[in-house]
This record gives sequence, C-alpha cells and structure tokens, in this order.
Amino acid sequence: MKYQLLSILCFVGMVSCKTETTTDSEVSQWQAQAENISIIRDDFGVPHIYGKTDADAVFGLLYAQCEDDFYRVEQNYIWATGRLAEVEGKEALYSDLRAKLFMTEEEAKANYEESPEWLKKLCNAFADGINYYLYTHPEVEPKLLTRFEPWMPMYFSEGSIGGDIERISTEEIKVFYESSMEIPEVEELEMNKKEAMAEPQGSNGIAISGALTQSGNPLLLINPHTSFYFRGEVHVVSEEGLDAYGAVTWGQFFVYQGFNEKTGWMHTSTYTDVLDEFKETLVRMNDQLFYQYGEELRPVKTSEIILKYKEGDGIKEKSFPAYHTHHGPITHMEDGLWTATAMMWEPVKALEQSYIRTKQIGYQGFRKMMDIRTNSSNNTVYADAEGNIAYFHGNFIPKRDTRFDYTKPVDGRNPKTDWQGLHTVDENILVLNPANGWIQNCNSTPYTAALEHGPKRENYPKYMSLDRENFRGVHAIGLLKDRKGYTLDSLIKLAHDPYLPAFEALIPGLIEASDGITRPTEAFASAINVLREWDYTTSKESVAMTLAHYYGTLYLEQGNRPNGLGGMELINYFGSSSPKGERISIFTAVLDRLTTDFGIWNIPWGEVNRYQRLNGDIYQAFDDDKPSIPIGFASGRWGALAAYGARYDNNTKKIYGTRGNSFVAVVEFGDTVKAKSILAGGQSGDPNSPHFGDQALPYANVEWKDVAYYKEDVLKRAKETYKPGSRE
Repeated sequence: MKYQLLSILCFVGMVSCKTETTTDSEVSQWQAQAENISIIRDDFGVPHIYGKTDADAVFGLLYAQCEDDFYRVEQNYIWATGRLAEVEGKEALYSDLRAKLFMTEEEAKANYEESPEWLKKLCNAFADGINYYLYTHPEVEPKLLTRFEPWMPMYFSEGSIGGDIERISTEEIKVFYESSMEIPEVEELEMNKKEAMAEPQGSNGIAISGALTQSGNPLLLINPHTSFYFRGEVHVVSEEGLDAYGAVTWGQFFVYQGFNEKTGWMHTSTYTDVLDEFKETLVRMNDQLFYQYGEELRPVKTSEIILKYKEGDGIKEKSFPAYHTHHGPITHMEDGLWTATAMMWEPVKALEQSYIRTKQIGYQGFRKMMDIRTNSSNNTVYADAEGNIAYFHGNFIPKRDTRFDYTKPVDGRNPKTDWQGLHTVDENILVLNPANGWIQNCNSTPYTAALEHGPKRENYPKYMSLDRENFRGVHAIGLLKDRKGYTLDSLIKLAHDPYLPAFEALIPGLIEASDGITRPTEAFASAINVLREWDYTTSKESVAMTLAHYYGTLYLEQGNRPNGLGGMELINYFGSSSPKGERISIFTAVLDRLTTDFGIWNIPWGEVNRYQRLNGDIYQAFDDDKPSIPIGFASGRWGALAAYGARYDNNTKKIYGTRGNSFVAVVEFGDTVKAKSILAGGQSGDPNSPHFGDQALPYANVEWKDVAYYKEDVLKRAKETYKPGSRE
C-alpha cells in the first residue's frame, strides 16, 4: 500500500538551534535540587552520584551521563521514540514506524500519567537532569532533542541493547507498507547469510558459590557483549536505600547490569520465544476492515501515523496507515496474509522492575521482584551475600498451546493459538544453589547451566527455551568443571581463557584435506604446518590465530551450506563434512588475501586485530595509518569468552573491534562487597578528556581496576567533587 505524501516543511538550521524555552521557575527548581546532589569523579572518571532521595540520585546520574556523552544519551532517545529519520533521513523511516506501531507519543504520555507517584518522580528527575545539563552547557548543540520529557523513558524501559523490538524486521515492515508483497525468497536467504556473518550478540554470566572460592564468598562474573561504548560505568547512591554500581545504558536511570552491597545481577540475551506472529484473515465490509477470530468478525483498529524525515536541508512528512488486532500491530505479510506481532509491551511495569531490581538486598526480595515478569529479553545470573547463586531463564514467557508451532506464524483465526497468560517464575526455568556450585549462561541452552544439576528439558514445554549450545557455552563448561579455589583474579583469568573450541572443530578438517595435496606451494605447506602445531589458543603473537580467523570468516561468507545449518552445526559441517576441495580453495584464498593486504601471510594476530578510537562518533571510522592497539582477544563466534568482534565494512585492511567485552566486572559478596572492572576505552566520549582512552591498554592487557564502592574508598580516589551545574 502506498503511503501519502502530506507536505514539505523546510527549516533552516533546525537541528542546530535550541528552540525550547526554559522558565525561571524551572531553573530555580533544578538549582535547588542540584544542592541535594554530589558527584565525585574517581581516578578513572567514574561518577559516584550521591543524592538525598532516589529522585536526586537519578537527576545527578543523568546529568553525569550527559557530561560523559550527551550525544549517546540523545541518540538512544531519538531511536527509541521513533524520530531517527529526522536526523538520518528517509531510510530510517521504518525504524521509526516500528517504534510508533507499538506506542505513539500520546500513549507514552498516558503511560507516564498512569505510573505510580514514585516512578513519576524518577521520570521527572530523568528529564530535569538532562534539561539542566543542556541549560548549563549552552555550547552543546543537540542533533534533534532540545528538551527531554518525563514520558520518554516509557519507550526505553528495559535496558537491553535494542530489546525485543529489534527482533522485528524493518525490512519486512518496509515491504508491507510500500507494496503489501511478500519478501522474495532470495532476500530471505541473503538476510539469513548476513545474520550468520554478523558478530554474535549476547553475553556471559557466571556465578560461583562460596564452597568453591578461597574466601568462602560467592563470586559473580558480569560480562555483557555489546557494541563498544553502549554503556557507561556508574555508581548511584541515595539516602533512600539506593547504592548500585555497574553499567548503565546511556539515557536510562537504573543500573542495568551490576551489583549493590548484597546482590548482583547479570543479564544474558535469552533468545527464548517471547515474540509471536499471528496471520490474520481479513474481510472488508462497508469500507471497514475486519479480521476473523473464531466465529467472530472483529474490527481492525485503524489509525494514522505521521512521521518526519530529513531530506536535504528540509524536513518532509509521510503518513502511514497503522493497523492493529488484539494480537498486536500488523508488521508484515506471511503466506499472503497480514501478520500481527505480539510481544511484551508494558513500559510502566518494565521500568518499575528495572529500578526495583537495583535495590534488593537478598534472594527473597530479588525473587519477588522477578514476579513482575517484564524482563522479557533476558536471562539473569544472580549471586548474593547470603551465599545464594541462581539462574532465571527468561522472565516474561507466555503460556501457549503446545499443539502449535510458535517458531512460525500461527493462524490468528483460531482462539486456541492466543497466549493464555504468563508462566509464573516457578514455572519458568530456574536454578537455585545447584550442588555443583556454579552456574553459567553464554546465551546457550539453559539445560547445561549447571550440567547434571540443572533443569531437565523434559520438564518444560518446548517453547520455554531454545535447546541450542554454542562454543562459548562449551568453553565455559570445560573451564568450570571440577575446579575450585576461585578468587576475583582467577575468575578474571578464566573469563579471558584463550582456548577457542570452534577451531578445534574446524581446523583439523582443513589439515586433513591438505594432506591429500601432492605438491602444495611452499606458503601453503608452511601455513598448514603452523596450524598443525597450534593448540587452538589466541594471543597477540599467534600467526595461527590470524590464519584460523580469516579461514573461518571466509568460509562463513563463501562456503556452500546445507539449508538451515547455523551456529555450531555449521562450523562442525565445514570442519568435517564439507567438500575437501572447497576447504583447500578457501584457505588458498586466505593466503592470497593476507599476502595482498600485508605483504606476508604469516602475520601475528595482534598486528591485524586492533583497538582504535579516534573520536567520539557513535559510528566509528577507522584508519590503518593512525595509532591503534594490538588485541589478543577473538570473536565470540569461535568460543572466546572475552569476545572481541569486528565490523567488516571499514575499507581498512586491519580488523578493528566494535563490540564484545565492553563493561566487564567480577564481584565478591561477603561481609563487604569487593569488585574489579574494566571498560573498553574509557568512561568519556570526549576525545579531549583524560578518560577517553585511559582504560584501553589495561583492557588489552587484562589489567582490571579495583572498584571504589564504599564512600571512604571513593574519597581516597576522588579527583573531582562538585554539584550539577557547578563543575569548573
């Protein structure tokens, strides 16, 4: 269906001029609240925010975030609220439409108004903290958002990198709203190929009971794998019981992955089926649309969404019709039928849960918090000072009729396909204090979270979880089995173990194929011998790592794959079942590429695999001729726990990291809490700040910093102390 062009609105310099007015009463209110807040920056620039109330702490937290990287705060809300096309142009329209299909601005405002008073205060403090920053920093020119509103967090309520809504294809939305045609099969195959080539997203969480540690205290590894600089490191404290330390997604007012004195929480992407698609059968009567539901004809809710987009120096508008059934918004076509997408969308409850989580002081309270059931896109690995370790697989899991296959779109006409409420937390997969003394999740199957002491797959409906292992999970299990005597430092070492199990599956098949060559070239034979003697570990000095990475990457890009194979199964196929001639030709191409790009094939991994941050841009440009740092880590695709993933469209010869280990921490819970952490790069997004890259070398060399949690330790390491608006 073609959408209608409404009008063209031209604005001169619209993105660089502040048009919002600020009243004297607002300024007085902000200044008064700032007096209740202290921000202490430690020797790594980490902000420790102290407020009288939770709202004061939130005000200070958002102010400090803006000091570190206002443009990332702004960017997240430009995206979340569906206004990306106003900055990036027409191609972003379908990201914006996706956001608005699930919640319009009017609905966001209504959600805010219906929030409990305590949450409203935090949302108000969120907006006030950012707006006060803009007021006190007139030199900062927002790209679009010159004023932040307290309803905006309703769009960005959970903390995940993208969250559930990112699972909905903007390409499919685009096809539906432009032509109502199915996506051709060839495009689907290309999408699958791109997905296979993309750096794996996800995280590692490991909890270890006191029975296995030297101190007798539980340990927690917090190891998210996100795009670099997606979260900052903060410490936020109030006199109302808030005392949380960890990673905060830019622009949010709660610590997403972190700890307080008594509890710690680490989220890993669940990939559990929490999003379903319903094929709707439509009928038109008297110019009104209806959809079949059982014996009924129900009206399709129809509305209009008007979006703006940048074109040249002006702004245009486009109008889209929006359609909803009780299953959700119509997002695409399946089998010639309009298809609605259902997912968790309860922004008020999600915000409540995200914040309440940070203030729990024991398992009982944490378990009760999980009953809110809106942490939909994540698993949670947990540890506490009471000695508990736990694993919650998912949190929002709809009940479904197991006769239907929800991995595919189901028939929306049949009421039996509807969700039948939510599973309780006790019905979900839950592991508490397993006898083996450890829990791990690396976005892999929950049924190996504690090996034989974990959940049994036969006790749960199939849709409760993907029963899919990955190489990071295999690696973690191998490291954790039959081991004890852990300390914070030994857990850091474990989290950087250099072994890469994917190459143990892939490389022997290449060596086997090479043994059949009667007259290999000298370079080919020498390279194979390097791999033959390799122990499948990564390091800066390893030539074998370079060869293996390029071989595996090129095989994923060019290898002929049986339909449907991916992940570990695909690597195992390439290693043992693919045509031997294909293995040889791909490895030959690797040697040619390395020689062409670097003049030699035997180049150490650290010469190729680099860390570089030249400026504060959200999308980094890289340059082989400018300084960079060697990195010995490897992609999580190969089973590296310390994942270091790259982007391959840089027009560079070297590989530059863009995602993986970003904020990472290890925590010990006892009479007091102890922790160490590291950030990729540094706390600040300003290249002129001493904290723009002060953690880059320690990050590369696995030299983590001690966390200053208690006030006396913060004061010992304090480099700046100030109130919002008074920093010199």
